[in-house]
Amino acid sequence: MPPSSLPLARAWPDRLKVALSVIGAAVAFWALASTLLYVLVPGLETYPRLLVFHECVGLTMMACVFVLLRTRRFDRFRPALRWVLIGLIAIPVGYFVGHQFAFLALGEPMRMVGHQQISLIPILFTVLAGGIALNFFATRETLAKEATARSEAQRLAVEAQLRLLRAQLDPHMLFNSLANVRSLVREDVDRAETMIDQLIVYLRSALVASQTESVALSREFAQLRAYLDIMAVRMGPRLSYRLELPTALERSTVPPMLLQPLVENAIKHGLEPKVGHGSIEIVARALPAGIEIRVSDSGLGLPPDAQDDLSAPSTPSAPAGYGLQHVRDRLRVLYGPAARLDLERRDPSGISAVVFIPT
Repeated sequence: MPPSSLPLARAWPDRLKVALSVIGAAVAFWALASTLLYVLVPGLETYPRLLVFHECVGLTMMACVFVLLRTRRFDRFRPALRWVLIGLIAIPVGYFVGHQFAFLALGEPMRMVGHQQISLIPILFTVLAGGIALNFFATRETLAKEATARSEAQRLAVEAQLRLLRAQLDPHMLFNSLANVRSLVREDVDRAETMIDQLIVYLRSALVASQTESVALSREFAQLRAYLDIMAVRMGPRLSYRLELPTALERSTVPPMLLQPLVENAIKHGLEPKVGHGSIEIVARALPAGIEIRVSDSGLGLPPDAQDDLSAPSTPSAPAGYGLQHVRDRLRVLYGPAARLDLERRDPSGISAVVFIPT
């Protein structure tokens, strides 16, 4: 699932929900308008008949607005002028065409509106109500565009932080790895070759990650495997690892290097300071509502006085806090509040970082 856009299976229910909410609001608005007109001008029409006419006119007007917005022909105008032009078209069309739908709904013969002497009050009231409805749509569109702009700005800021974090981490790891290769060349040529091969895989994956917004989960796991192979050469028998990715999830897409900070935290703060052997496991599994990826280690874990609410946002000053908070920020920006990163204590030691990505 590309993080920059919703998948089709997820987008259609959301669009249908929005459309139904807009239609429901329009029905309620024109029902209120017909009630108000019935009270202010008694004897004009019976209430059921007046309600049918207002609903048909209002929904036809709304459909006309949606059609005009999709044509994109008014995009070159300023927002205020754009909505005035749309109103000059949608209100008359909604009034005259909506009346024809009302005649059909009432089982009456269709006829031209205004062929007999009619009161101007319903016409003026419809224009006023239509103007209010159009103002609602214009305000709603403006707020939606502002929210989209804020979300995009936040996404770009998070991606900029990712590139900054990558620029800070890669040279440190590269220099340490090259120093290890230099010492292994004379002592163990086979291990030196293995480390060089995995370093090539890792750097190639990091380069691809810097140029794309999403990668296949199989590629993300391949990069993690290369990184862990490098760390296994450096740490020797003190480190073992296991990666488990079901075949059905291999083509699922995730933000690039989403799991890298979690794995680095597990090694740097959990396994490297620990005396003796340690292990790390990265397991992905499909859930009914999305994908869960669990990064578990047998390291030192959290200190006893650490915060009890492990799902709360980390503070940048805390150990590994920046990396965890960065992952949480990316998940929130790209997937919304349904995505999350939780931390769980392991028994007898260690910690699990659990990432949930909705689908």
